[in-house]
Amino acid sequence: MEMKPGSVIIDVSIDQGGCIETSDVTTHSKPTFIKHDVIHYCVPNIASRVPRTASYAISNIASSTLMQFDEYGGLDNLLRILEGIRHGVYIYKGTITNKYIAQKMDLKYTDINLLMTNVM
Repeated sequence: MEMKPGSVIIDVSIDQGGCIETSDVTTHSKPTFIKHDVIHYCVPNIASRVPRTASYAISNIASSTLMQFDEYGGLDNLLRILEGIRHGVYIYKGTITNKYIAQKMDLKYTDINLLMTNVM
């Protein structure tokens, strides 16, 4: 199915490689582009536009997660059990675990699941 002309895509995963085939990274100074008559908004780190609000939101989420460290027996167990949190880890034990960032910076990347084999 094709999108209607004038439709809008907001790719909130662009800083992780994007989730839409037609996405390309944009900036706050030039945040949109049109491809196939569809408006694309693909700014990485969208929250930097509203840092105070983003800080409060992140604090509310992070504090509840930090409280779970003890429940799960530490960070390694938390990452092993909660896949969603594991996906948010970009560096683990000094190694880049985010493929997109590694490629953009021309650095070595290792999947976090491989690094955690002795934990999992």
